[in-house]
Amino acid sequence: MSESVSLPALGESVTEGTVTRWLKNVGDRVEVDEPLLEVSTDKVDTEIPSPVAGVIEEILVQEDETVDVGTALVRIGDGSGSAPSGETTPEPEEEAQPAATAPEPVSEQPSAPAPSPQPEAPETSDPNADDSFGGSYSEPTLEQEVAPAPSEAPAEQAAPAQPAAPEQSTEVPSVDAPESAEAPAASAPVTPPAPAQPQSAPSEPAPDHQAVQPSETGTTEAPSAPADGTAPYVTPIVRKLAGERGVELSSITGTGVGGRIRKEDVLAAAEKSATPAAFAASAPAAPAKAAPTVSDLRGTTVKMTRLRKVVAERAVVSMQSTAQLTTVVEVDVTKVAQLRTKVKDRFLEKTGVKLSFLPFFAIAATEALKSYPIINATVEGDSIAYPDTENLSIAVDTERGLLTPVVRDAGSLDIAGLAAQIADLASRTRENKLKPDELAGGTFTLTNTGSRGALFDTPLVFLPQVAILGTGVVTKKPVVITADGSDSIAIRSTVYLALSYDHRIVDGADAARFLVQIKDRLETGDFEGDLGI
Repeated sequence: MSESVSLPALGESVTEGTVTRWLKNVGDRVEVDEPLLEVSTDKVDTEIPSPVAGVIEEILVQEDETVDVGTALVRIGDGSGSAPSGETTPEPEEEAQPAATAPEPVSEQPSAPAPSPQPEAPETSDPNADDSFGGSYSEPTLEQEVAPAPSEAPAEQAAPAQPAAPEQSTEVPSVDAPESAEAPAASAPVTPPAPAQPQSAPSEPAPDHQAVQPSETGTTEAPSAPADGTAPYVTPIVRKLAGERGVELSSITGTGVGGRIRKEDVLAAAEKSATPAAFAASAPAAPAKAAPTVSDLRGTTVKMTRLRKVVAERAVVSMQSTAQLTTVVEVDVTKVAQLRTKVKDRFLEKTGVKLSFLPFFAIAATEALKSYPIINATVEGDSIAYPDTENLSIAVDTERGLLTPVVRDAGSLDIAGLAAQIADLASRTRENKLKPDELAGGTFTLTNTGSRGALFDTPLVFLPQVAILGTGVVTKKPVVITADGSDSIAIRSTVYLALSYDHRIVDGADAARFLVQIKDRLETGDFEGDLGI
């Protein structure tokens, strides 16, 4: 026994739908109310749940196919007919095949001794040398260099020619124990602390006397670096001063006789190194630069979703069949901001919803719609229809695109009621849990363009509505205010309100009067009786 699942009616005006994605495959088991597939209509993208429990036997409509309401989509049964006959016989065959192929690796094992040359590698190369030097071919070169080093004089002459091999010369003696007696003689001159040898004997007069003689003969300070590689003499006082100031003597070029480092040289080096450090400490730390995110869509081409196609078509029709323009006003919402700060904690405790600026804008707009119903009207041929309710469409940004669920009879709600319905509709819109009828019937749209930081924009009117109000970001800035007959500058919270409207029936004066009423309502800030808590 099997049962077909058909495309249900998704709204009063919905006659067809497009299968966008199957959530189950043939052979999968589903339970009652478990989602089967996603369907896109001209109003909403939604999931179709399974009315029965069972196993999917056949999918009748493929993805991207558009079908009418009532068309069978999938067949679900008990699973008895979904499994193909003879399915159990191949399993023993598959198990037998590994048994037949098992001896094959055994027959290949005699060929394993082919890598026999591997034991020869440890005999010619040391594993420690491989780890330290990155290869075993450098070791024969080291042995050749160590061998001709019985005397100290040749080793000292050869040391400058091998500046890149100090680590190699120290590793080989540690591996080859018999050569440990000759290895120190070759490795000692190579070590970097060689200049420390003349420094350890500060009282030697010979280097000092040799350094004075060139100056008497009129030569320059070139002889300050002796041919044997020793450094110029440094007095204990200068050495102590360098240690106190944190100056490396090896980085200083002496200006004294014969290149001797003087106290003045150390002080100058300390002052030079301290200046950049002090500047860096006093300069403000630069903020870490955040790497911009790169979208996965970059460099790709994707097909428009059905919802995107519908929005595109309606936007073009709206612009081609209406005469649209936008009027903008700036509103001081400082009193609203103060009231919101004062009651937001109690509001959240009473309603479970965070209090934003949007419900204040919504209640002020619905009140103005009652005073100026032309903004809430629709065009029907050569007639103007004035609805008896204010059905407020709220623009919600989703991953699938912009959707506008409707708050029914918004003019009868207080701030708590508006906040609750806006939060509920926005949440279910982003979770793809809206009913198609919840997107229809709007008479006026409110879009919060400031949620992403925009000051204002010129929103687009979608038919059959004739107006849409965009609210920008609430910002603080200096404003000229008049108090007791005198002007002053104060920090105020302000917002831009932009009303786009169809000029076929709405004049600029109508739009201005509508916006000024909202402006006066918000700047007065008397909403405590409308909170609903």
